[in-house]
Amino acid sequence: MSTKRRKLWGAIFVNGVLLLLVIIWTIPTMGIFVSSFRERDDIARTPWWYVLPHREWQPVEVLDPNELGLDSQGVMEIEGVTGTFEEFREGVETPDGKRITWIGNRRLGSVEVQERVWTTDWDFSLDNYRQVLAGQSFEFTRPDGTVEVVQGDNMLGAFINSLAVTIPATVIPILIAAFAAYAFAWMRFPGRRPMFIMVVALLVVPLQIALVPILRDYRLLNINGTFLAIWLAHTGFGLALAVYLLYNYISQLPRETLESAFIDGASHFTVFVRLILPLSVPALASFAIFQFLWVWNDYLVALVFLGGNPEFELVTQRMAAIVGSRGSEWHLLTSGAFVSMVLPLLVFFSLQRYFVRGLLAGSVKG
Repeated sequence: MSTKRRKLWGAIFVNGVLLLLVIIWTIPTMGIFVSSFRERDDIARTPWWYVLPHREWQPVEVLDPNELGLDSQGVMEIEGVTGTFEEFREGVETPDGKRITWIGNRRLGSVEVQERVWTTDWDFSLDNYRQVLAGQSFEFTRPDGTVEVVQGDNMLGAFINSLAVTIPATVIPILIAAFAAYAFAWMRFPGRRPMFIMVVALLVVPLQIALVPILRDYRLLNINGTFLAIWLAHTGFGLALAVYLLYNYISQLPRETLESAFIDGASHFTVFVRLILPLSVPALASFAIFQFLWVWNDYLVALVFLGGNPEFELVTQRMAAIVGSRGSEWHLLTSGAFVSMVLPLLVFFSLQRYFVRGLLAGSVKG
């Protein structure tokens, strides 16, 4: 086999594996998205992929067992096929491709003649999102005819609280880390090397061991249970990675550009604001994605420093409460899950063009 053909087959194999992985990762997300628009009964009755064209048994005729003189206690003959009550409850197919199904119980049931036809289940509704976001109550009719009033779960407040936590907890460490990374890369000061080694060492320290000491200090400062507490916590936990990531990028910027600015009389602050920040957008965006996703999806830190106060409840805490109280109501769980996913997805797709460039910053020298 020639080298060109080997490269072609290699490219086909790699791209095929990547495509397969993308499909595997996308299918659950698509299932959540579709299920979030489906009715409660539809989710319980059929799987989400029934929105795609599929063959399904549809009734074409309804027969009255009493008019046919059927005895549900023995063997019955309906439309040329015979069977017991239990067999007709399961469905008995006729020679011409139809199916005879007994619907209901022995005394009040009916007989359906069904045909398999191509169909789609496009009975979508926004009621799930109204119930989850706005907290509206809805009347749900059970199969036995009874009406149940279901109270909604107001996630709008939790969504706003998560924004109030995530945006500052992303911006603050980025600004501090950018200043620190510039200082480590282009400024000379005593203790520079030991301090940078300490920053790298902090990358391997699990944040769980710091929760109790920080919580104790917050109680002494009387800031526990506030947004300021969780902003400071996320800033501290994210600074080590931010400084290391930005240092790798900023240290590789062209030295000639910075030296020209210093010769023209620019200060370190001017160089940082006018040159470093604009040139470091890929690295800043790359860390912003990491930090935003981590803070938005965080549950442990929010639970420790915000507690169970409904006034400061975040999306992750609200979703945990919904799972605990509505574990079987998939129409609400899927809509709530997609509400919690949509903003991180928008952030990632908005900044993904910088993502790889930021990750590879400083990985190759020369």
